[in-house]
Amino acid sequence: MTKSEKQLRDALAKIADVASQAVGGGNTSGNNDNNEEPKEGETEFDPNAGCSIKTLPTRLLAKAAQTAIAINPVNAPTLGAMANLENADVITPEFLTLLVSKYWGPTPRRLTVSFMEATSQALKNKILSHMNAWATRECISFVLTNGTGQVRISRGPGGYYSYLGTDILHIPANKQTMNLQGFTLATPDSEYRRVIRHETGHTLGFPHEHMRQELVNRIDPQKAYAYFLQTQGWNKAMVDAQVLTPLNQASIFGTAADQTSIMCYHLPGSITKNGQPIIGGLDINATDYAFAARIYPIPGHTPVIAGATSDDDWDASDDVDNQTLEEAIRATIMQHNSPTDRDSENVLAGADMHTA
Repeated sequence: MTKSEKQLRDALAKIADVASQAVGGGNTSGNNDNNEEPKEGETEFDPNAGCSIKTLPTRLLAKAAQTAIAINPVNAPTLGAMANLENADVITPEFLTLLVSKYWGPTPRRLTVSFMEATSQALKNKILSHMNAWATRECISFVLTNGTGQVRISRGPGGYYSYLGTDILHIPANKQTMNLQGFTLATPDSEYRRVIRHETGHTLGFPHEHMRQELVNRIDPQKAYAYFLQTQGWNKAMVDAQVLTPLNQASIFGTAADQTSIMCYHLPGSITKNGQPIIGGLDINATDYAFAARIYPIPGHTPVIAGATSDDDWDASDDVDNQTLEEAIRATIMQHNSPTDRDSENVLAGADMHTA
């Protein structure tokens, strides 16, 4: 980072502090100082909590696939992916939805972020800054809103998870789309980089890197079942869905496997066939940034051209209706030369990208 870039970053950070004070009216309910710790009864941070990609109820898979393709036609299954189905015993509509990617596409977008629990402005800003670490190389950014965000974060129990990409639009407004169990201002910065940037990658549509065929082939399934049952409490179906099912190659655009990607778990040598660990990523690396820039090119750059289900979490009557869904899609698109509103001021809170 050059001296002028650092000065600009510092200036934007100061402006963000002033803006957040103006918007929030100073310290708001639930604010604490920089030594913020969980209150009695709150969920504590667990550095050993695992990450899972949350999946939609089965009844919504086809609709979510249609949404993903409507937002970004490149999400549709490629001819190559369809050709690989010749060995499938039964090809159902539900099966085909698994071949649909959930990327937001090359249109510049601004996703709003809100919190499910009372959260200090300082903590909101810090979490947002790590989410926007991706925005340095892509056309999608995250901004705080005082209303209900498209991305809704809870710090309650449940470990770390996010729904994948455009699937977040199908989550009822009273439920979180991302979970960051126990995060406070006292949580180590290394965990902000490792966890929040990873979960934000899922919100951007990026799957787990350790589920590449090349890396899955290195894992001993029986050892993996025992390991994740002991460390995460996961049953066999969960391990299959989150660790042992190789990715659809169309969703990764032919790029090479990278075991140091922020989207890759650290997996110990005790569960691999050759005894060598899968290293896992601790922060967004150069390959991650390059891939993000291909999928979400900043205007002026050439975009890339390419072609396990959880239990139901809510009643079907609460599903997001078509009109609300269409409005949500339109709301993510950045309007050029539009008046700056109070929410957009909060994007400055993401100016400090911690990417030294």
